[in-house]
Amino acid sequence: MLNNPLVEVKHLQKTVSAHSGLIKILSDINFAIYTKETIAILGASGSGKSSLLSIMAGLDPEYEGSVHLFGQELKDLSEDQRSALRKNDVGFVFQSFLLIPELSAFQNICLPLEISGNINPQTLEFAKSLLTRIGLSERANHFSNTLSGGEQQRIALARAFISKPKILFLDEPTGSLDTENGKRVIELLFELNQDFDTTIVMVTHDTEVSQQCDRVLTLKAGSLVL
Repeated sequence: MLNNPLVEVKHLQKTVSAHSGLIKILSDINFAIYTKETIAILGASGSGKSSLLSIMAGLDPEYEGSVHLFGQELKDLSEDQRSALRKNDVGFVFQSFLLIPELSAFQNICLPLEISGNINPQTLEFAKSLLTRIGLSERANHFSNTLSGGEQQRIALARAFISKPKILFLDEPTGSLDTENGKRVIELLFELNQDFDTTIVMVTHDTEVSQQCDRVLTLKAGSLVL
């Protein structure tokens, strides 16, 4: 029997205003996501994939319907409350990496620890083990802007896992990588998913990647295709 869902979406709708009137971004979306699952979100450009991801991650509280993360209705929380909810239990990986160029590879991985005030010998040792795991221990002191795209994305992945989040949201994590680097990043992602029991929710355009996931949610013009 399945445990309570980490994410539960019911009758979700998202509408925005434009010069031409109201535009419906998402329409009556319903699904749940459980611990350790790997979920791919597919759809054409403009289908609402990134909007759905932002809402589930508590980054966009402007929606109708119900979206629960860890049992809490996100639109009922203040920004500070949503931030606290995400603090240690939610990780993010973006297509553009979002590393700090003035920091080394190792410092970028440790950044969430610095922010949360959780720097200690044990967490630093874990950060070193992650750096080794992603094959970049020799690049620990290199500034992030001197690393290749594939290396930067691996650093971003290690940074996302440093707090051992319950759920990791990824927006086109291989979108700006070549085929070889993209494959390496995905292999690493699924390895870390198994090691830390982290739930994966990933927006992707790559059907080969989606086929490796437990489930695929396909969006078409803002609606979930069954």
